[in-house]
Amino acid sequence: MKRFGVSLEDELLSELDALVRRKKLPNRSQGIRHLIRKNLVHDKFQKNSIVSGCIVLVYDHHRRDLLKKLVAIQHHYEHLILASQHVHLDHDNCVESILLKGKAS
Repeated sequence: MKRFGVSLEDELLSELDALVRRKKLPNRSQGIRHLIRKNLVHDKFQKNSIVSGCIVLVYDHHRRDLLKKLVAIQHHYEHLILASQHVHLDHDNCVESILLKGKAS
């Protein structure tokens, strides 16, 4: 582990302190490490040509025309959608999982 100094404007330091509190981190060093790692992961993500993801929707199936709209949207983006799964949670609620694959950008 190496130590180094960092100069920050008062407002930016306040924002760092707020982040440390919000993330329940033990100190500012952990906050800076968190931000660096997050930025590095973001950069790596942007360099990936192909990524995958999942959209999960929970909804009341009694809502008028909602299922029709969901299907229309999925057909519009058929070039990105690998699969979808529809599950009945109870009498009123359903969950739709939509698996996607495409460019990170």
